[in-house]
Amino acid sequence: MRRLLLVWLVCVSLGVADLCAETIDRIMAVVSGHLILLSDVRAAETLGLVPLAPGEGAATIVERLIDRTLILDEVNRYAPPDPDDRQIADELSALRARFSSADAFTASLVRLGLDERNVRETVRQNLRARAYITQRFGAETPEQAQVAIGEWVAGLRRRAEIVVVAATAPPAP
Repeated sequence: MRRLLLVWLVCVSLGVADLCAETIDRIMAVVSGHLILLSDVRAAETLGLVPLAPGEGAATIVERLIDRTLILDEVNRYAPPDPDDRQIADELSALRARFSSADAFTASLVRLGLDERNVRETVRQNLRARAYITQRFGAETPEQAQVAIGEWVAGLRRRAEIVVVAATAPPAP
């Protein structure tokens, strides 16, 4: 902390404080106290964790990450069992397959500031959410389930405190 303060004081005294400032991340939304950061949006887009239709971008990803946060809060309240290691491994393999090579996947993780452990945890959470939704809405036809899930998520949104700070993302560095 002292070192950071010293660097900042040197920058100010030299009149280059703006050059010393670097934005590390950006808050895109706050969902019931949970932050959704620009790095989360970029990771979701780069790793294909959020399905996008042509023409959809950061604003859609932010909305889907808001929904995901609300769903995971609900999942955590009811604590469904964790997926087994095989399911996680299969999902990780499918995720890696979206990249041209293992090196391309690793380079993307490095660029995003993530490691395999982070991605594994995201996959685990996604599988838990999927299992919960299947358990809760699985008896309905696919069309009925989609409607019911949409209504359920809308209800979660109504009960939550959601603040969208920035719906668009600046270009990736």
